[in-house]
Amino acid sequence: MLSRIIDQNNVDHFKKWLDKAERIVITTHTSPDGDAIGSSLGLWHYLRNRGKDVHVIVPNNFPDFLRWMSGTDEIVRYDKHKEQADQLIAGADIICCLDYNEISRIDAVGEPVLASKARKIMIDHHLHPSDFCSIIISHPEISSASEIVFRFICRLGGFDDISFEAAECIYCGMMTDTGSFTYNSNNPEIYYIISELMSKGIDKDAIYRRVYNTYSEGRLRLQGYVLYCKMKLFHEYNAALISLDREEQKRFHYNKGDTEGLVNIPLSVKGIIFSAFLREDTEKDMVKISLRSVGSFPCNQIASEYFGGGGHLNASGGEFYGPLKDAENILKQALVKYKELLNKK
Repeated sequence: MLSRIIDQNNVDHFKKWLDKAERIVITTHTSPDGDAIGSSLGLWHYLRNRGKDVHVIVPNNFPDFLRWMSGTDEIVRYDKHKEQADQLIAGADIICCLDYNEISRIDAVGEPVLASKARKIMIDHHLHPSDFCSIIISHPEISSASEIVFRFICRLGGFDDISFEAAECIYCGMMTDTGSFTYNSNNPEIYYIISELMSKGIDKDAIYRRVYNTYSEGRLRLQGYVLYCKMKLFHEYNAALISLDREEQKRFHYNKGDTEGLVNIPLSVKGIIFSAFLREDTEKDMVKISLRSVGSFPCNQIASEYFGGGGHLNASGGEFYGPLKDAENILKQALVKYKELLNKK
């Protein structure tokens, strides 16, 4: 049995919206990851099963290793189909904002979303949600937006309407946002949810293989290069740093998603409790920051304090607008400041 963490007023409120709504748009953050796509498509399948005209709109491209999920071929990319997306947003009765807490996290999609007269609901698990939605379902203590979507559907009385396809998407989102259940995943209720999703017929082992065992040759060679040439260990801080510039990514024929998971690898080194991955973005003039930790070390504090980001205790990220070398130096400054915590037994 799941605890009823979602406020009943929000459930009742959305039920009234849903009864009257015909057209629904689901939005998620830029550079969508497994949780963004999984939660969006999980909800998309459920609402379609309810007979709604529903569309998922993403700001830009997402990794190829997520395209096996049912419904990805119907996702509307804003950067490629702006006119279509604007029409869908303008004509929506409800806009669902999944896996983001600030309108800035959906880039250019934010303007039409704010301008739309549609009712808006946020379903998210990041700290400090802003107030651009009438219904805010925000639970930073929950491991993924996909988990919250599952809980929300159940609270709506919709468990029987969760299809096999929806269950696959929700499980994928939960799996990828916890590093295959290796962090932010100590709540026993997560595993109850997994059992409920498996009752829909999903093969969790097959899902793992589709996500993690379909590497391109370039991605695998990039991983080897990163481990041999780019991983720096700072044993005095129990920390690790990996950085990649654009030329290095080009050398290994980088595709979106090829660096997913690299930030976790140094945490397998004995004694390392904090790992940082810095990558020059191939589309924008900035550095993407990914941070991971184990135990009680708060990598989200470093993300917030130094890189204008945030996230969870053990998994967070941010952005840096400037040279990669400057981002590396700032990260090293953070290690000095947090040395006591990093060496805490």
